[in-house]
Amino acid sequence: MATSPISSNPTADVLASLTRSAEVSSAQDEAQSKFLTLLTTQLKNQDPLNPLDNAQVTSQLAQISTVDGIERLNLTMGKLLDGLAGNETMQAAALVGRSVLVPGDHVDLGEGGARGGFHIESPAESVTVSIRDANGLEVAQLDLGALDAGTHSFAWDGNSQNGTPAAEGRYQITVTAQNSEGTVAATALERGTVTSVVRGSDGVSAEVGSLGMFSMSEIRQIL
Repeated sequence: MATSPISSNPTADVLASLTRSAEVSSAQDEAQSKFLTLLTTQLKNQDPLNPLDNAQVTSQLAQISTVDGIERLNLTMGKLLDGLAGNETMQAAALVGRSVLVPGDHVDLGEGGARGGFHIESPAESVTVSIRDANGLEVAQLDLGALDAGTHSFAWDGNSQNGTPAAEGRYQITVTAQNSEGTVAATALERGTVTSVVRGSDGVSAEVGSLGMFSMSEIRQIL
């Protein structure tokens, strides 16, 4: 069944935002009303021989004004964050249908070969990608030479080490990187196609086909 590229409902988001604004406004009005009632009662019942000091009244008025200002600032920030989240969702929607590299250690071999990627933390003098079948047997090894730190993609033509075509299917990859100081940290990346974008409580995430859900920060490269 086809999935919607953007899972959030704009109308529902607007209604929810208006509801939150109304709730905050109601809470502010209630707090101010309680304060004024308390202050009026205090003034009515003050001791005529020892009335409230003007400085005390002014201080109390300043306090409620400060609280009101903070509440209004929070409301404004909430609206700003809602707007930014909406913009992020619309920008992320442009990824639908695009190929991306996300954390994963497999490649899918088809008629046109297979493509994957990896990320290395620092420059490496030699980088190799080992491709293994479901039984853990090495089918091919790609020597990619020296590479700078960062995210890189690679392509496998589908030929095994003895030159014969490997069977189509899913293979596991292992990335090994070395420099003069020893082993360089490397993370394998898997290629997939973004099928939908979802905005949740944790931010915007992308569904990358059967690979699952990934946050925007986990998308290491757009191909």
